[in-house]
Amino acid sequence: MGDVAQMITEERSVQSVTLVVADSRPLLLRGLEHICSEEPGFEVVAACARGDATLEALRTRKPDVLILDATLPPSGGLWVLRQMRREKLPTRAVLLADHPDDRHVLEAVRLGVGGILLPDMTPESLLRCVRTVHAGEQWLESQAVARLLNRRPRGEVALRQLASGLTPRQIEIVRLATEAISTREIAARLMVTEGTVKVHLHNIYEKLQVDGRVGLVLLVMKQGRL
Repeated sequence: MGDVAQMITEERSVQSVTLVVADSRPLLLRGLEHICSEEPGFEVVAACARGDATLEALRTRKPDVLILDATLPPSGGLWVLRQMRREKLPTRAVLLADHPDDRHVLEAVRLGVGGILLPDMTPESLLRCVRTVHAGEQWLESQAVARLLNRRPRGEVALRQLASGLTPRQIEIVRLATEAISTREIAARLMVTEGTVKVHLHNIYEKLQVDGRVGLVLLVMKQGRL
């Protein structure tokens, strides 16, 4: 029994996700800390109210994921993302965008943010987002992406401009992927396996010469002249 207990403990340790949460508003900061700390397999290693303290925590604690307020003082969440990129910090970031400005969302994506969440998120959405980002995938809140992609009529124009190099099924997958739907959800909607969707996405990325789903979103934005 002792060996079994040790194996379970070691497995949990391997699967654990370490986080830094950063928000200048004490109530929200404590709320984020509580939600994440209560989730099995999650460990909050620092809670910060300023950008400089956040960067120091990233350097010293080396967490897996950062949950970052877009308005974090003194210079905002984008400043933190820029510093992370400049210093090549490995932590993946989730940006909390209270009032998502199109340029800010686009800049965050360009800076490599792993996830973007809006203020009406549920605790369950937050936790799913963190797990998705920790797994190396992107989580772009559908409303935030829609603000950028579905401006009448630019989103559809962008897709039509890309269509000449893609099959009808690939165009369908591009449309779903830019709606911030997970690979599993795309597979369910199309009634195919998740592996089949991944193969299609790989071929789409190769054809369009983009680096993953975020690159695909940026390309659609560019084609739509956003």
